[in-house]
Amino acid sequence: MLPDAWHGSGLDFLLYNFKIVINNNVPHTNMQKLVFVINPISGGKVKDEIEEAIPMLANDYGFSFDIYHTTGEDDHKRIQELVNKLNPDKVVAVGGDGTLKMVAEALMKYSVPIGIIPAGSANGMARELELPSEIEDAMDTILNGREKKLDAICVNDKDICLHLSDIGMNAQLVKYFEDNNLRGKWGYVLGAIKMLWHRTRMDVRISNGQQHIKRTAFMIVLANARMYGTGAMINPEGDLHDGIFEVIVVRRLTLISLIKMFFKSSNFNRKQIEIIPAQAVEIKVRKKAYFQVDGEYKGRTNHITAVMMKQVINVMLPDRDVES
Repeated sequence: MLPDAWHGSGLDFLLYNFKIVINNNVPHTNMQKLVFVINPISGGKVKDEIEEAIPMLANDYGFSFDIYHTTGEDDHKRIQELVNKLNPDKVVAVGGDGTLKMVAEALMKYSVPIGIIPAGSANGMARELELPSEIEDAMDTILNGREKKLDAICVNDKDICLHLSDIGMNAQLVKYFEDNNLRGKWGYVLGAIKMLWHRTRMDVRISNGQQHIKRTAFMIVLANARMYGTGAMINPEGDLHDGIFEVIVVRRLTLISLIKMFFKSSNFNRKQIEIIPAQAVEIKVRKKAYFQVDGEYKGRTNHITAVMMKQVINVMLPDRDVES
């Protein structure tokens, strides 16, 4: 029932309050309560289209919802406050890998599952998990899929890495991409050209408790997952729920390998990399180098620690066997 003070249409009132009337004839699910976390600067038009579609999807599928727009200030705290207040069945991350990472960090101490609607410049985790890109299929996964607990890497005692972190060349590209005003593929192209011009090798020491090695490398990757958002396979041994991550040492790099790595779905040349399994690792670099975590540039550093956190992130996956 609408309040007496409201003189607009019932639909306008419900959209204004980010709620929707439930269609009792919809058989898809029991009524679920969702909180959508939307990054306003991630994904552009696609993100806008998703937000506009949410009320119609709520009516079609039969769920209630609230929307939270990230601001970059106290988002973790505000998401936690929403979860405490609303007790939702799921929290849905609408954006790219950075949005998912932020939501996952906020929900580390909660059992509420995370749904994913890919809408970022890079959607590496969505691709890794073989999640649908179409919003209707994504909503079906969120509402009717299965829960799965995934591992994460704790980096430098503060950051959570779900996907891939690295120091060196790719992090340098992330920095250049953030600095320019061009998004999408052309933004990466310009960043890659600049990165190729300035790329340098690093003198690195790596210790995983069993091995203590010295290497010269273009890039060191902390890999919880297998591939970058382009589909380039950097870590064929990756498994998001095996309790182990891999340290990938990129020792040699050709221009063709770079093109494949950043812009094409393909396997990385195994002759150019070294894979070191680990549950904990310490990495020291002689000179400070660019560093990124799940697509978020973290500045220059010469010291990284990483520890595996087993089955700490609860996500919604398609209702099929996704384990290898």
